[in-house]
Amino acid sequence: MCDICVMDAVKERMLSRRDFFRTTAMAGAAAAVGGAATAPAAMADGHGSVVDMTHVYDDTFPTYFGTPGITAEQAFNFKEHGFNLFNLAINEHTGTHVDAPLHFSADGQSIDEIPVENLVVPLCVIDIAAKAQDDADAQVTPDDLKAWMSANGDIPDRACVAMHSGWAGKTGGDGYRNVGSDEKMHFPGFHVEAAQMLLENTGAVALAVDTLSLDHGPSGDFVTHYAWLPTNRYGIENLRGLDQVPAAGATLVVGANTHKGGTGGPCRIFAMV
Repeated sequence: MCDICVMDAVKERMLSRRDFFRTTAMAGAAAAVGGAATAPAAMADGHGSVVDMTHVYDDTFPTYFGTPGITAEQAFNFKEHGFNLFNLAINEHTGTHVDAPLHFSADGQSIDEIPVENLVVPLCVIDIAAKAQDDADAQVTPDDLKAWMSANGDIPDRACVAMHSGWAGKTGGDGYRNVGSDEKMHFPGFHVEAAQMLLENTGAVALAVDTLSLDHGPSGDFVTHYAWLPTNRYGIENLRGLDQVPAAGATLVVGANTHKGGTGGPCRIFAMV
């Protein structure tokens, strides 16, 4: 069958489906008016709003290595073909993304193996924005964790512990990678001692940062990555919106991708508050 014939057949089927759904919707509305049934809740109890924690990214979005993390080639366009379709080439660790345990271990969970129950989790926000404003190399330390627990109680099981450094607003320029005269990047991250404290004393399953790396910028040994990921816990990098959620009480939903054997991948993340 020719391409035009296929497209015409698809369009006719779409129109017939629209007529079906329109008729069904009208019948449903009539039934609702005449009956006493109550519509189900549109959102889970206990949450009143949703905050998008995901950066929109393209080939200009900052990456750890400074090279474009995504390329997009349009294979079909609406004018000529009746639909749009892009072929993408993506670095797994681009934009707002997950670091799977496999990223820094020989045999840890790949991104498709992260248990789904670890992807809908309590969110704990450790705010170090004030000290990061004065020190680009600031880190979340055990003292920061203790201060959070003093104010908010114990870190819940299966929590994501996220660093809010205020760095998310810098993505539009060179300040996000922040390469200094020493040719090293300078941005905040988690100190390995904070990661070890969480490993030893809590049931947290994820670390998250609003920067390019779980380790702070000048790190050359990725010590926090190596402490955290091989325990089959995961990381999130380039998160945004941490200034729009409370220190405790929000639920984080991590829409991790599931390409088999992946070491990570861009994903859509949001918080229910």
